[in-house]
Amino acid sequence: MSVATYAAAQLLRVLPRTRISQMVGRLCDQPLSPAASRLVTRVYSRIYEVDLTDAARIDGGAAYASFDAFFTRALRPGARVTSSDPLTSPADGVLESTGVIDEASWLTVKGKPYDVGELIGDPVDAARFAGGEYAVVYLSPRDYHRVHAPVDGVIGTIRGIPGDLYPVNAIGERHVPRLFARNSRVAICIDTREYGRVIVVMVGAMIVGRISVPMLPGPAVPPGVHDIEPPRPVKRGDEIGTFHLGSTAVVLVERGLTIRRPLGAVRFGQTLSPS
Repeated sequence: MSVATYAAAQLLRVLPRTRISQMVGRLCDQPLSPAASRLVTRVYSRIYEVDLTDAARIDGGAAYASFDAFFTRALRPGARVTSSDPLTSPADGVLESTGVIDEASWLTVKGKPYDVGELIGDPVDAARFAGGEYAVVYLSPRDYHRVHAPVDGVIGTIRGIPGDLYPVNAIGERHVPRLFARNSRVAICIDTREYGRVIVVMVGAMIVGRISVPMLPGPAVPPGVHDIEPPRPVKRGDEIGTFHLGSTAVVLVERGLTIRRPLGAVRFGQTLSPS
């Protein structure tokens, strides 16, 4: 480990991470003039190599109303094709890790152990995932930041789980124990006919102070368990959440679904479990 990496890790421990994220979030929500919006979009896209060819066109060619509106931009119709296989990627990004959940409902990501009950906010619900599998998709600043259903089913429960806001990057993964389970996160439970329950955990991070879902009102998912009545039917590829700035999505499946996609770049709708 380099001196610079060690110093950065120590700095992260003392920074007011939540306060910084809230301040940046408010800044991102501020209205932008058309000229400022085009400048910010052009500079950001150049720095992070953002490909806007798949982005939905704004009516009349107008600029984005705010940086958040640019960051959470929709895709144009037909930009992604959803596989007919049982399980698909919930997001664009990099498939960083896959593996088996052990019989005690623990999983290991890059050598770090995680208690599934802590990760999803329900130790009782965690038992159903013993012997199942998981996939971790990392969304970088250049990626499209909406999250989509990886299976057909119904959403009856959403958990808003409060926590810290450490950065989800190489430094955070190396130096912050239980990183995914320490950060604020939202667990979206999708119940299926054939494969039991599938959970998508949207993990927040430093600067990612807000996660929203279309099933609940308001700009962010509040802490607590939210029962959706009646449960919301979803198909693979339907939008289920948005990161207001980027982070990570963790997919958990029960025993019976096998994740067989190689690690690397992935787009939402591409198969994770070939039939």
